[in-house]
Amino acid sequence: MGKYKYSEEEQKMNNVLKYQDDQLKELLAESRSTRNETDAEIEAMETFLRKRGLDPSKAAKQSTVVEAPKKVMVLPSWENLCAEAESVVGGSCELESIFTEAELKSNELAIQQLNKEYNQIHKLDKTDIAISAIAGIVGAAVDILMVGIPQKGPEGLEAGTLSNFIRKKFDEAFPADEMEKLANSKESKVPFDAQDNRNTTIRVEGLSAYYHRLLSLGHDPLLGFVVGVFDILTGRMTTIDKTGKFVSQVMENYADRKESNIFAALAKQLVHFKSDITTSMGLPAPLMGVFNLFQFGSIGEYEQTVAEIVQGMYYEGYDFIHFCSMSIPVMITEVIVRISYAIKRINEGKSIRDSIPFSLNREKHPKLATMLFIAHSGATAINAGKVYFTKDPLAINYTQWIAFAKYSYKQLKWAIVEKPFAREAYVSGKLEDSWKELESEISESFNDFLKDYYVVFE
Repeated sequence: MGKYKYSEEEQKMNNVLKYQDDQLKELLAESRSTRNETDAEIEAMETFLRKRGLDPSKAAKQSTVVEAPKKVMVLPSWENLCAEAESVVGGSCELESIFTEAELKSNELAIQQLNKEYNQIHKLDKTDIAISAIAGIVGAAVDILMVGIPQKGPEGLEAGTLSNFIRKKFDEAFPADEMEKLANSKESKVPFDAQDNRNTTIRVEGLSAYYHRLLSLGHDPLLGFVVGVFDILTGRMTTIDKTGKFVSQVMENYADRKESNIFAALAKQLVHFKSDITTSMGLPAPLMGVFNLFQFGSIGEYEQTVAEIVQGMYYEGYDFIHFCSMSIPVMITEVIVRISYAIKRINEGKSIRDSIPFSLNREKHPKLATMLFIAHSGATAINAGKVYFTKDPLAINYTQWIAFAKYSYKQLKWAIVEKPFAREAYVSGKLEDSWKELESEISESFNDFLKDYYVVFE
């Protein structure tokens, strides 16, 4: 039995194909036999002429065109053809039965070649790999040499040259005196801004002037737009405390800080973010507060949990501004890969429009996503080495690990799920194109053949 289970209609087609293939082979055999007999008769006649002293090649040739009357061709109905085929070849013919072993082997090799062609489209060459490697190394070098590790100095938080420059620009954009006035204004007051447990009804472990922005999800630069707005509308404070306990409580003492309109709540959320962005112990990095749930691990000399490590990082200055500084090496890696990819595509003869590297669609840009994955993998590996040798969690480039996680997921999904289907679609498309060409040739030949016949359908 074949490996493939045919539908009823497919089985009928197999039976008909097998039946007609057998008939065609019989006709070809008869044609060869007739041709051999005819060739033998011609050869005998030429021999006879030579014996009479005549040259067959110089014999006068006359041709008379006789217009034969058209014949009638009766084409059976599909049902009758299926019944006739089944009565002759049976009802369980497999498609492979109409091919010889050599033809089956040739078909298999053709499919393998199409698969190879598709894989070649997505295979990186030496230049692609070099671009990815250089981009990852440059991004990691910028992180090590210019972003650095945040430390508390006499003039506040300090790190690498780039980090200090970014923090200075934030300070210039959001001056401390203006932010202090804004923080004291009614427009920025929110119910989730309690700095200790004096105004809470449910105790929040670790709530203090140092940690309240890390524990309160309304201060998260990402979650704040959902949780913070919800808290403003409902007069609540939603926290994950230092022990990993999730608490959402109504802040009765801050009832005057509520808003009834979602747009007013969103505006207040933005104003509060602005007032906190450059303060000491300011906004945490996005989703940093969620790590308070990670109450496991035994890391380092003091056997700290993941949550305790993250809390310590925040205390030492690992905040939203440092997150922005860490994002620049990641962007540099991204830009180097994308621009180099575009230049290479243009040099290969592609149009500028087709070379613009914004989309990660693998049909348009088959290599771009893989190149980005390699570049960010390299940069992440270097960052892991930096953390290992410094033994300092503040050396972690959070943004780089997010990018690595993103591209790893996309690459894994592509390799395991999407690529097999895409390759099958590519091969099927090529086979369909070949079939259309063959179908056109068959139709043309059949139409020429029908010129001498009247066709009647059963």
